[in-house]
Amino acid sequence: IKAFPRMSQLEEHNSMHQPFKPFRCLECGKSFTQKTRLKTHQSVHTGERPFSCKICGKMFSRQDNCMRHERFHSGSKPYSCGQCGKSFTVLANLKIHKEIHLQEKYFVCLYCGKVFERAGHLERHKRIHTGEKPYRCEICGRHFNQKCSLKEHTKIHRRRK
Repeated sequence: IKAFPRMSQLEEHNSMHQPFKPFRCLECGKSFTQKTRLKTHQSVHTGERPFSCKICGKMFSRQDNCMRHERFHSGSKPYSCGQCGKSFTVLANLKIHKEIHLQEKYFVCLYCGKVFERAGHLERHKRIHTGEKPYRCEICGRHFNQKCSLKEHTKIHRRRK
């Protein structure tokens, strides 16, 4: 589902799906639904690059490509995943990222993005980030982040008896 903040953007998008494309490039014959799209396309043939990055001066034929490039300099990541919160500079990278969420069997760590097939494995992994140690030795009071570590530890007390 696509959403557009302005009606003009919706109309522009819908025009791309129309079979009638009256604006034709004289260089290569490619047709467009809008005159502005044809004008943007023509820069492919002329080599014209009217848009420049405010930070490094790199030139672009399209304004949207220039703006996307500038986000790399600023560190801006306006596209975020609704499932795990990870953010991206480029929308295409968010779409690629969303692939990991397609199958419900995957569980993603919100701290580092590592993916697990079992919820329990993710919960155990998250303790690395949180420092949580829920397993306590009843004999000496020492805490562990994994049950197996506590079991291994209790062997020390049995040997001492």
